[in-house]
Amino acid sequence: MAYLKKIKDWPLEDRPREKLLRHGPEALSDAELLAIILRVGGKNMTAIDLARQILQECGGFRGIDKMDVQQFTRVHGIGQAKAAQIKAAITIGKRLARQRFAMNDRIQNSQDVYDMVHLKFRDLNREVFCLILLTSRNKVISEKVIFEGTVTQSMVSPREVVREIINAGAAQVIFVHNHPSGEVTPSEQDLHVTQLLKRACETIEVSVLDHIIIGDNRYYSFADEGRL
Repeated sequence: MAYLKKIKDWPLEDRPREKLLRHGPEALSDAELLAIILRVGGKNMTAIDLARQILQECGGFRGIDKMDVQQFTRVHGIGQAKAAQIKAAITIGKRLARQRFAMNDRIQNSQDVYDMVHLKFRDLNREVFCLILLTSRNKVISEKVIFEGTVTQSMVSPREVVREIINAGAAQVIFVHNHPSGEVTPSEQDLHVTQLLKRACETIEVSVLDHIIIGDNRYYSFADEGRL
């Protein structure tokens, strides 16, 4: 009968932690990175075996990110402690990706906006409408979510938008919302809301720089398409 060989019995160059220390994290597979967080496997499984099983069952790291903690703990081999550790690690990665656009950073184009917000918006199953409030020199003052709804519902109040702009002392604004379907083509309602909010902003002499629709790893920019 062959016994399972534990990771600590593997050659040093094959162990995930030692491999990372020698060659850096980019040299590791997704399963090896996850195994370092898991530390131990399950019955008749190494940590890498368990990591592979989790990634396959969940659909990779992005699938894990979509799950809440309760859903994640239903995955074989995942208890509350492991779920918390893995979700924390993924959230750190998402926050790191956004750090270069901390408050007071300058927005230069639509790609900057997408890079700033897409990880937060892309996998939501509800529609969210957000304002990015800016100074006259394109520096970010704040982000403000003003509406959250269902996939088919979209109600954005021009009065609330104007109030948030005035309260922030913003000179410019960018609208951002997501399409839970993943498609980014603007609907007739999107076109109507954009013009409605633009007219409201004109009454207080605030420039609308763009309206970005976030989809599945892509975006649509009203400014880039000449539709503002």
